[in-house]
Amino acid sequence: MEFLVIDAGGTFIKYALMNADGEFIEKGKVKTTVSESENLENYLETLYSIFKKYEGRAEGIAMSAPGIIDSETGYCYTGGRISCVTGHNMVELLQEKCKVPVTIENDGKCAALAEKWMGSLKDVNNGIVLVLGTAVGGGLIIDGKIYKGNHFSAGEFSYMAGSDENLDQMSGYWGTAGGATALIKAVSEETGIPKEELDGIRLFEMAEQGNPEVLKGLDRYTKQLAVRIYNLQVLFDAELVAIGGGISKQPLLIEYIRKHVDKFCNEHPLRKLSPYLPRPEVVACRYFNDSNLIGALYHYRKKKNIDILLH
Repeated sequence: MEFLVIDAGGTFIKYALMNADGEFIEKGKVKTTVSESENLENYLETLYSIFKKYEGRAEGIAMSAPGIIDSETGYCYTGGRISCVTGHNMVELLQEKCKVPVTIENDGKCAALAEKWMGSLKDVNNGIVLVLGTAVGGGLIIDGKIYKGNHFSAGEFSYMAGSDENLDQMSGYWGTAGGATALIKAVSEETGIPKEELDGIRLFEMAEQGNPEVLKGLDRYTKQLAVRIYNLQVLFDAELVAIGGGISKQPLLIEYIRKHVDKFCNEHPLRKLSPYLPRPEVVACRYFNDSNLIGALYHYRKKKNIDILLH
């Protein structure tokens, strides 16, 4: 059994032909153009052109996408940077065009499902996945299942307010203040290097070389991140917090997050009253940039009872 799996993002549409066990047979990606992200007909045509490559082989389409999505029906309440899907049912539209079964799930939830299926949360009953990308996405695993909330928006961490300031601007919310771009901004401010000249690779190369200004920016960023992780831990009492996104491949990032989480918990004034203060265990996600594809396939398997068919 082979399936076309699509991870639709605002910059690239990544896709893969995968088997039911989550193994990659073939991968590719195309750039998401402005006309595609803002024009539904163009967007559907791009997705259809990807499907045509595997027509006759792919038994279905499993899709990961940004936005608030009813994954039971396929209705997109919002579409993130792919604004053209807002108010449309992508499952119905794609099934009509491609004539194969289709499922869709929010990208952050797909990342969490991938880690629950075969990754860092495999044996975890309650866990949190934080994806540090352009913004902050993720998902919550509660009692072994993805938690969606009453309006399908649970885990949309980007919407969390940072404080009571700047709430009329994007800078007041975690999506802008906590994503990988915020790390670049912090390092730029400390080093004087323009943001346009920095990326994750260069940033961590300088950090590994011991550049003091880069390390100071990394320290600022991870300290703020640790506070938010602590708050999520208080709310959900997770066994693990798994960090995803491209920058989570950097061991130094995880090291700094752990340092600040431990320091925050050790110095918490409540510890003087009670020595028992549960703290989150922070790990890196296993699948990084492939997590959305793997999680989308897992969602398809569950929704279409592929597990039952395989046994």
